[in-house]
Amino acid sequence: MIAMLRGRIFALGETDCIIDVGGVGYQCQMTRRCLERLSQNPGQNSDEVTVYVDTSIKDDSITLTGFSDLDIKAAWKLLQTVQGVGMKAALSILSALSPDDVLLAIAASDKAMICRADGVGPKLAQRIINELADKVSDLPPSSGGQGGISGGGGNLGAGDPVLADAVSALVNLGYGRAEAHQVTAALISNMDNPGLEQVLPEALKRLAEGVRR
Repeated sequence: MIAMLRGRIFALGETDCIIDVGGVGYQCQMTRRCLERLSQNPGQNSDEVTVYVDTSIKDDSITLTGFSDLDIKAAWKLLQTVQGVGMKAALSILSALSPDDVLLAIAASDKAMICRADGVGPKLAQRIINELADKVSDLPPSSGGQGGISGGGGNLGAGDPVLADAVSALVNLGYGRAEAHQVTAALISNMDNPGLEQVLPEALKRLAEGVRR
């Protein structure tokens, strides 16, 4: 079973690449984000790259799916635990969204965010949110070192009452659900026994500062 490839990029396409490892070319399907990252950051040794691989073996084919980071691979595998999400749909979602974006969309119940992916409609997006709401902790922290929906107090789900009330109020004021959730979750995670009267004014202040920038 192939788990990792290290070699030179022989060809880059829109949905896959060929990696030359000692004269043998391995074709890997990848997300658009991973392909862009490989093209921009080829590695420390000339154009050498390291790609983490998932190998799928069927009766008539062997498919390699490559990832520039392990957190993207973990998100891809988790998405496929949802009924109706296969390899291609999971790649499409992670071409449109980073793993942190996926976490944030699930926690904020933001169907529209997931629907940015080609071929993903509202029904499938809602199923992803419903089925993964209790599983987002299975994903490792992003390789960038920042979790999209976590802070000093740990992961915060959409079921937190103060969080839910604050996000609802901010959405009613015209802010995007994902943005409101991200700001509010970060605030709550760093507060002791936060109440809505504390969280909402501070969230409004931070959102307003973001708009001014």
